[in-house]
Parts: sequence; structure tokens; C-alpha cells
Amino acid sequence: MVPIVRSFKRQQEFTADASHELRTPLSVLQSSVEILEEQKKQLPAIHQTVLGHMKDEIARMIRLTDQLLMLARGEADTLQSRQETFELRQTVYSAIERIQTIAKDKRIDIRLEDTLPGGTFLYGGDPDQINQLLYILLDNAIKYSFTDGAITVHIGKSGEAEVELSIEDKGCGIPAENLPHLFQRFYRVDKARSRHLGGTGLGLSIAAQITRNHGGQINVSSEINRGSTFTVKLPIRKTNPN
Repeated sequence: MVPIVRSFKRQQEFTADASHELRTPLSVLQSSVEILEEQKKQLPAIHQTVLGHMKDEIARMIRLTDQLLMLARGEADTLQSRQETFELRQTVYSAIERIQTIAKDKRIDIRLEDTLPGGTFLYGGDPDQINQLLYILLDNAIKYSFTDGAITVHIGKSGEAEVELSIEDKGCGIPAENLPHLFQRFYRVDKARSRHLGGTGLGLSIAAQITRNHGGQINVSSEINRGSTFTVKLPIRKTNPN
């Protein structure tokens, strides 16, 4: 087993190092494209199209490298290295606000149902990972929603010991036979469509890993052409004043 363990460790280190090294040039390319976009209207139509494709591909590569880096860290048992107390309600609000631009491109309305107790709601965990979890689920809901649709985000308590977050879309849905495999790495229901939408097959796997690292559970229910609902339940680790 020693050579196998050694080889696996090398693969982890390579994945983490490569993902980290790719971040800088990709960030430079993204900044360059953003500068070019300021003069987009002055470019010929074909150049505008090429610029748009470059922007999409760079964004996809950034998502992929971030996901690979998080995946490598998770396998190395360092994913849950941070434990902080933070305001959960504001974290959810901020995640929705940041992704509104993507939602507006498809004319999708994001609705929030907040049934958490009033006032400050503190949660103990890793705020960066919870942000990543929210982004993955919101981005996934937008990708597979129909244009001019709506997404409902609900945040509340599930009993006294858990907080529950659900994200419901009214999109294409997921076939029942695919649901058991949805959180496996690199699994994509429709590979051609996922590739067209920029999916890597890693997002939901990472979402499940983040949930597990916080001692929680993630589930999905879905109906074809009626939409999907992802539900995350996390144990409350910090006593709240509510």
C-alpha cells in the first residue's frame, strides 16, 4: 500500500499546486478582458463575439481551478481548517446579491424567504466554505432554470438544533435515475449541455463535501420540466441569542 499512498499524495499535491499556479495568469487574463470590454462597442461584431467567448472560457477555467484546489485540500483533510463565528443571514444575503448579475442575464428573479429568528443569527463554521456552498447551489440553479424563471431561496431553522437552507428552481429538472449519482465527482446528467453551460461536474461534489465537513446533510428532489430543490441542513454549533 505504501507506493499507492505515496502516488496518491503526489497527485493531491500536483492538483493543489497546479490549481494555485493557474490562478494568477487566469486572473491577469480576466482583468485584460474586462479592460477590452470597456471598448467593446467600438469593435467589429466578430471581435465582440470572440471577446465574449474568451470571457466565458476564462470564467469557466477560473471556476475549474478553484474547484480543483478546494477538492485537493479536502482530500488532504485541510478543508475544515477554519472555525469562526459569523452572521449567517448576512452571508446568505451577500451571496444572493453577488450572483444577481448572472441571474439578470437570464431574466431570472431570485426570491428570498427568511424565517430565521429576528436579529443577529450567529453560526460556527468556515465562512469561506459556506459562501462557496451558496455560490455553487445558486449558480447551478441559474444554469438549469428556464429563461424568465424564478429561484426561491429559503433560510430558516429546522427544529432547535439545525439550520436549513433550500434553493428551488423552476427549470428542466433531473431524471430520477440520475439523482443517486448527482454528488459524485465529475458526474454530469447531460454532458453536452453541462459543457455548453460551463459545468465541470465538480461543483455539487464540493457542495456535498463542504456540507459533510460541517456535520450536515444535503439532499435533492426534482421533477422533469418542473425544477429541482437542493436542501442543506447544518447543525447549529454556536448558541444564538435568539
